[in-house]
Amino acid sequence: MPTVDIDPDELRELTGHDEKGDEDLKEDLFGLGLEFEGRTEEGTFELEFAPDRLDRLSVEGIARSLRYQYGDARGIHVPSPNSPDWTIAVDESVPDERPYVTGAVIRDVKLDEDGLDSLIQLQEKLHATMGRKRAKGAIGIHDLTMLKGSPATEGNPTIEYVGVEPDGDRFVPLDSDAEMTPAEVLENHQTGQTYADLVSEYERYPAIYDDIGLFSFPPVINGRRTEVSTDSRDLFVEMTGTDQWTIDKMLNIVCYALAARGATIEEVTVEYPDRELVRPDLSTKTKTVAHDRIETILGIGLDPEDVIDLAERSGLEAERDETEDGDLVYEVTIPPYRVDVLHPLDIIDDLGRAYGFNDLEPRYPDVGTVGGRHERSRLERAVREGLVGLGFEDLLNFHMISEEENYDRLDISPGEDAYGAGEPPTIKGPYSEDFTMLRTWVMPSLLMVLERNTHRAYPQNLAEIGFAAEIDDSENTGVAEGRRVGAVLAHHDTGYEDAKARLQALARNFDADLETPPTDHPTFISGRTAAVVIDGEEAGVIGEVHPKVLVEHDLEVPVSAFEFDLEALR
Repeated sequence: MPTVDIDPDELRELTGHDEKGDEDLKEDLFGLGLEFEGRTEEGTFELEFAPDRLDRLSVEGIARSLRYQYGDARGIHVPSPNSPDWTIAVDESVPDERPYVTGAVIRDVKLDEDGLDSLIQLQEKLHATMGRKRAKGAIGIHDLTMLKGSPATEGNPTIEYVGVEPDGDRFVPLDSDAEMTPAEVLENHQTGQTYADLVSEYERYPAIYDDIGLFSFPPVINGRRTEVSTDSRDLFVEMTGTDQWTIDKMLNIVCYALAARGATIEEVTVEYPDRELVRPDLSTKTKTVAHDRIETILGIGLDPEDVIDLAERSGLEAERDETEDGDLVYEVTIPPYRVDVLHPLDIIDDLGRAYGFNDLEPRYPDVGTVGGRHERSRLERAVREGLVGLGFEDLLNFHMISEEENYDRLDISPGEDAYGAGEPPTIKGPYSEDFTMLRTWVMPSLLMVLERNTHRAYPQNLAEIGFAAEIDDSENTGVAEGRRVGAVLAHHDTGYEDAKARLQALARNFDADLETPPTDHPTFISGRTAAVVIDGEEAGVIGEVHPKVLVEHDLEVPVSAFEFDLEALR
């Protein structure tokens, strides 16, 4: 899950609650869904958060949520931006692959070292999440005093978003003293090398000019001339991307964070060849939520006044209404920085947090049955206990993963005739490139854990009984879901025999007939790989992980592994 580093002293200052101790803050943050993961070397809180609440990627956003939770703020606050003085003119030469731009002018911002660090962190976290590592949206923040706008027909200073030749105009990028062309940045600059794949195939590269010359090469790097410092008081924020909605919402989050520092927001005119926009777009939207559904989901009775109060304490606004059938509903207004509210359930979740989930009284459901452990759950528990008894550490990993982690890094391809290579169920609108599909087997997750724990002592014997899915037209839902049993053994002298010995012991625990006929699998070493056949049915694969897969995961010790379908032991 994404994490954000927050200075507790700054959080107390921005909320106006200096009396709050660290433990009190941790408890209050947990009420917002922000889990304390520890302290950094600098003493800041490392907080894990749900990736849908991107407005909490900065200390300013978290402080705003706490002020609502404390009752110091209510309802919706929408800044009143000043009329535009600056224009972004979009030229027809802009690459078709990255045609959209948005922007805002920020005046009278107060940036000390903490404020500047928070702004940089917000920029980086938005790039990593909503911006899809800058592929869908990239942020450029500039010192406005260092820009000189070209004269425009209406008198507003204008900057231009254009497409340039790779070996065109030169500029000095950040963290450099030498002038470079865009092509040279991609070849010779560390940041350029990191993001070169985003634009290297373009015939013309995206670039932003003022009257002096090139000052921004999105989505790769800004120019040094407009670098922001603690002395900067007026900022120019520009964002480019592949989708107007995405960059507009990213801009709103940045604008709200800077407004919390006392800044004034000023609109910018964006002139496309065929239309004109005024940004930032700080308009609100509304959702209709039924009173009965709120009570059903939360399991409590609420008066309409209570619902309106909870909405205001969540940073929303609600008005009573009735349907044609006379049912009580609420028209709930959502602020511009909330990019996560897609469904009435999102609003009900906010209302529940404002009420306090810990204050909900548990009660038995009004049904005439008594719950019990499902047969599959009993089997899973027995297998898990068997694995722990064989020396494995039990894991619980995310079901969502990326195509690269699931396939490429294990040297398999979707649809290939190999265990774990099924066609994946993909996420239509993922928030992050790290979680774009449901995994088709658990082996990628186990190797990722080994990769992140190379600083730990060996041996490392890890196992997981986890969910996996793949496209299957024979299923009613079009997706075959199942539980997989996966295990890895990592130490200096592990081999096929180690994995098979443990698999045999596990099979004996369930009186299952195990066979391991030789087979080939790209993830494993040829000649040291076998199919897992249980009671006559092929159910998985076992073997020694191939050296190129180990190198891909920065592993310097051998790894043997097996994986099979849990149902094979039933």
